[in-house]
Amino acid sequence: MHTVAVLALDQVIPFDLSAPIDAFGWARLPDGRPAYRIRVCSASEEVSAGPFALRAPYGLEALAEADTIILPGVADPTVPLPPGVAEAVRAAAANGTRIASICVGAFVFAATGLLDGLRATTHWVAARDLAEMYPAVTVDPNVLYVDNGQFLTSAGAAAAIDMCLHMIRRDHGSAVAAHAARMCVVPLEREGGQAQFIIQTQPPVPSGATLEPLLNWLEENAERELTLEDIAAHAGMSTRTLNRRFREQTGTTPLQWLHLARVRRAQYLLETTTYPVERIAAQAGFGSPTAFRERFKRVVGRSPYAYRRAFQGVDTSGSASGPAPVPASAPASASASVPASGSAAAAS
Repeated sequence: MHTVAVLALDQVIPFDLSAPIDAFGWARLPDGRPAYRIRVCSASEEVSAGPFALRAPYGLEALAEADTIILPGVADPTVPLPPGVAEAVRAAAANGTRIASICVGAFVFAATGLLDGLRATTHWVAARDLAEMYPAVTVDPNVLYVDNGQFLTSAGAAAAIDMCLHMIRRDHGSAVAAHAARMCVVPLEREGGQAQFIIQTQPPVPSGATLEPLLNWLEENAERELTLEDIAAHAGMSTRTLNRRFREQTGTTPLQWLHLARVRRAQYLLETTTYPVERIAAQAGFGSPTAFRERFKRVVGRSPYAYRRAFQGVDTSGSASGPAPVPASAPASASASVPASGSAAAAS
């Protein structure tokens, strides 16, 4: 069983501590067994958690036995680490242990030196301080989480659950992650101004914005060969006006927005079906499988086949072509392409 060690340092933030315990605790394998063993560890016999104190059942030695280590934030993230913490975390990293920080736990992570040269995130309020304290870390305050492979960092509060669900999906596939999301009463993916590896989301558009109906139409018709002129004609405006309003409301162009909508649809199809790449390319609106592979790798960072292997969590080399359940949080375009055969993540 995959062991998750949550490190509780003095003045640990209670939500940061409990969020991964809850998210990983809800994960169940297809046969109903828990997907994770969770251990709370500490560098001292008792630690303060603000309004209460706690005694962790495990010490720092448990980090060496963990498959994943979670580093929650502390009330004052600038306080030096207790003796032995940095050494224990670095030793685990050297053995290949996955390590993730929550909120200002990125300060704990950065203090080990393991984030040097990497992109990371934290609560937006603390992003500038993190960048100033650890200039070797590239701090991105505009994302929910950053996945560097072995090392992950998340922003504040609910972003911790987003990152944990992402890790569950990496480990066990979409179905297990969707169940955990439903039990946590959160969507498997959230819309927002984020540049996550897992889902390429569009820039947020305020509800009621004048382009909202057009964006919904683009989602629903992403498989069509649409030109800028086609989009402008549907919107009832000139291409120049369309481009200007798109820039104002989404920060990008109509065609770039459409390309990301197609990539997002392809991601859902790769995760939830065993359709061959050729069929997914057609259903996602790409002109050819070659164009699909090139665009997908440029945007997502890996090939469609590699993405499917990573996020579906099963062997998809067979010839079966039946659809799997689509998460309830999937875009309308994805749901239209794949008949939903069961419930998945509940939307909040």
